[in-house]
Amino acid sequence: MTKDTINMLAGIPTLDIRSFESGTKDDRKQFVEQLGYAYETIGFVAIHGHGIPTLLIDQLYAQSRTFFELPQDVKKRHARPETNNQRGFVSMGVEHAKGSDAADLKEFWQVGQPDPPAGGDPVHFPANHPVDELPIFQDTAVAAFRALEKLGQTVLKAIAIHLKVEEDYFQNWVSGGNSILRAIHYPPILSEPVSAVRAGQHEDINLITLLVGASASGLEVLSHDNQWIPVTALPEHIVVNVGDMLQRLTNHRLKSTTHRVVNPPQSEWANPRFSMPFFCHPRPDMKLDAMSHLLGHGESPKEGPITAGEYLEQRLREIGLA
Repeated sequence: MTKDTINMLAGIPTLDIRSFESGTKDDRKQFVEQLGYAYETIGFVAIHGHGIPTLLIDQLYAQSRTFFELPQDVKKRHARPETNNQRGFVSMGVEHAKGSDAADLKEFWQVGQPDPPAGGDPVHFPANHPVDELPIFQDTAVAAFRALEKLGQTVLKAIAIHLKVEEDYFQNWVSGGNSILRAIHYPPILSEPVSAVRAGQHEDINLITLLVGASASGLEVLSHDNQWIPVTALPEHIVVNVGDMLQRLTNHRLKSTTHRVVNPPQSEWANPRFSMPFFCHPRPDMKLDAMSHLLGHGESPKEGPITAGEYLEQRLREIGLA
């Protein structure tokens, strides 16, 4: 299997999820092979044929724009720092990339698991926070959350097959997991920026991330030959990448690739940018110890044992949210 066998979009492979969900046995096998190859090399793919309604995505973007147009003092009333900034509004200057002191040039609003497991710890599963000024925003975000969670579970089934474990290996961990849907606003640039990036180079914390388009270009992925590859998916594509939790679990067989969001050309500084990542997390008690069958003879795990909850708390402190 080489990357030449995979259709490419803006430097990353593109795959039709329908070939896995409803294709022939050979279709499913080929999808798993192509997904596995992509995740062992660049760590990113663009998925189409997912069936998430375009209308739902358009509504989410439109309502997100309306929310971020609210006065700053109104938005700040919806901040929930007591949740480690995992719910509600997070203002500019709070989050930064791990190892960086420069704050990202963004503000965002987050909705978490609407269907937490019975007896779920409220520390890990705080209640979602409605926006009184825009009541429909919460309902739209929850509908999108559930659709993206379902798609993420399907992708994880293909990953499980590639890793030679049971197809439903991730199912019980991710169903009702500690996932987050984030609506991000990168405001217009009003003066010469200190940095060339809106979001510093980083790797995602979670198992996989599903990125529902973006209103403007800017996402770049770092290739293995240290080149930044611009990625702008078509509206019908959802970009799905490996996060650090899955990299740890597979002893770095699957790659959590560095990426960033760069500033646009000066002629486009007046334009805001919006994006909608869905961070697919497992339940907090899932162990992220390297899978023993992926260790070669005499090989040691690259990273020590830790649970998903412990790892999330550690990383949230490192990026300024906790």
